[in-house]
Amino acid sequence: MITAFRRLAQTWVAKLLFVLLILSFGIWGIEDIVRNLFRETALVRMEGAQIEVPEAQAAARRELQDLQRQLGPAFEPDQAIRGMVARRAVDQLVAARAQGLEAGRLGLVTPDAAVRDYVRAIPSFQVGGQFSRLILDQYLRQADLTEAQFLDLVRADLQRMQLLGAVRAGAPAPDSLARALFRWERERRVAMVVELPLLEAPDPAAPDDAQLRRFHANNPDRFSIPEMRDAVVAILSAEGLADQVEVPDADLAAAFEARRAQFQTPERRSLEQVLVQDEGVAARLAAAWAASPDLAAIGQAAQAAGGTALPLGEVARDDLPVPALAEAAFALPAGGVTAPVRSPFGWHVLRVASVTPGTTATLAQVAPRLRAELALERAADLVFERANRVEDAIAGGAALEEVAPRYGLALARLRLNAQGQDEEGAPVPLPGPVAARAELLRAVFTAEPGRAPRLAELRQADGFVAVELRAVAPPALRPFETVEDDVRLAFATEARRRFQEERAAALLAAVRGGQALDAAAQAAGLPADRMGPFGRRPEPGAPGTTLPQELLLPVFGLAPGQPTMVPTRAGFAVAQLLEVVPADPDADAPALANARRAVQAQAAEDLEAQFAAALRARAAPRISPTLMQQVTP
Repeated sequence: MITAFRRLAQTWVAKLLFVLLILSFGIWGIEDIVRNLFRETALVRMEGAQIEVPEAQAAARRELQDLQRQLGPAFEPDQAIRGMVARRAVDQLVAARAQGLEAGRLGLVTPDAAVRDYVRAIPSFQVGGQFSRLILDQYLRQADLTEAQFLDLVRADLQRMQLLGAVRAGAPAPDSLARALFRWERERRVAMVVELPLLEAPDPAAPDDAQLRRFHANNPDRFSIPEMRDAVVAILSAEGLADQVEVPDADLAAAFEARRAQFQTPERRSLEQVLVQDEGVAARLAAAWAASPDLAAIGQAAQAAGGTALPLGEVARDDLPVPALAEAAFALPAGGVTAPVRSPFGWHVLRVASVTPGTTATLAQVAPRLRAELALERAADLVFERANRVEDAIAGGAALEEVAPRYGLALARLRLNAQGQDEEGAPVPLPGPVAARAELLRAVFTAEPGRAPRLAELRQADGFVAVELRAVAPPALRPFETVEDDVRLAFATEARRRFQEERAAALLAAVRGGQALDAAAQAAGLPADRMGPFGRRPEPGAPGTTLPQELLLPVFGLAPGQPTMVPTRAGFAVAQLLEVVPADPDADAPALANARRAVQAQAAEDLEAQFAAALRARAAPRISPTLMQQVTP
């Protein structure tokens, strides 16, 4: 049998079979390469570079996360917004790649030391003023970046900053444009204004039950319970772990020695000073002052010699700007008078009116506070150490109720709306630091039903939050009987609003018909006030600051004599522009200089935008519409 197999293996049929088997296994092993051999894999192809789909997907995810953090928990991106976010992320990648190519063409180099120093100086990567590797690692996990990818991004950013900084440095600031901006910003106006508050409208007729019920049904947004969410929330914070941190007495003593300056109150002295320009006069005044401590008499003698005398108040050594003065004043006992001391201002003579000794707190006095500070600092490091273990436990399928007690997380079961209130509008107590309340609410209202919880960093506190969303109750209209009083009040308010709106519209029509606003207001029995001159951004206490803020923009768009009408927080307002007061650039040189700087900054922005557009045009990016669909987060 073995001999037969050997003979068969030497035939061409067997050899051909072995070749086919080898080829099939080889192709199976490189299946992805073979399948993608003639398939487009680059999302963007451009002169000198290309952008792959995974890079664009990661950029789009980061862009969407930033947008969600900025807009809060109420923001729910639909498919159109997600597509727009993807396009923006790709455009930014194209611009960055084009600028990077230009930086390489010009030979711009960013040393490793510059990248390292820049990263270590980023405030969000620091704890207590010191760079924290744990925070950086957590950021890399959340951003789905490796350390090498992050450093490459930082290096590219620093190169672009060099490139764009050189472009912005040549921005012009034409004097004519600065003067035009000055005139626009400093222009002031005078207007006649009539305000119609809702509170001054007459009481409307009492509505019947049918009217109230119809108003209730037609305004569900006013009388509905907002979306409520049931969630389990776990907070891992330094504040929550501080009581688990032991601070040995030896560490406490070492910290006290290192921070001894924080627990010392410097000696302070109440000083009086004579300042003259002649050394001989200063010496005579010093001798007279030592014999008689009367500051008034010395002051008269100093004035006669062309000098001054005045009390300096209570100061510490570091408060005196001239070291020689500090040395002389703090070397004397109470009642002592210094010899004349020279400074750029003349000759000084100081008298020590009184001395308040400095104090140094002992370790026993500050131990409780210092121990708490050290525990909190060490708990911040412990937070990032435990975060990894918590993430591993959650990824392994453990529920938050199981993870929280094991690793010291604060746990709460919540039912609340996006404002952190219950169905009755009362605030719901939240776990964790007070500073993290807004971030916690955002985490609850960005969580998705059915999705496993994940740790997210709390930027306003040293910690993390994980949310398990249990249920979402959509907005629901409250029964009429439970909100009847609110409906009645809203109905009356709406009636007053319509009444005042009609009166304001009548005034507007009268002015447009050729009547002056004050005359039309007098005929209607309403007060009219002349306001101004006021600027586009009136400061508190300046003329025109009583002008309703809603009128500012419309009034500065009017020609003299023209009227306008706007709704305000209080009701309605009608205004007629009476006068335009132009600004004179030559009368305020500092303000003109500020306008010139603003023009230069805007010119720099324009130059940067034009430069970026030119680089993009040179790179000629070609985006694959088919692959672009895979980028949408």
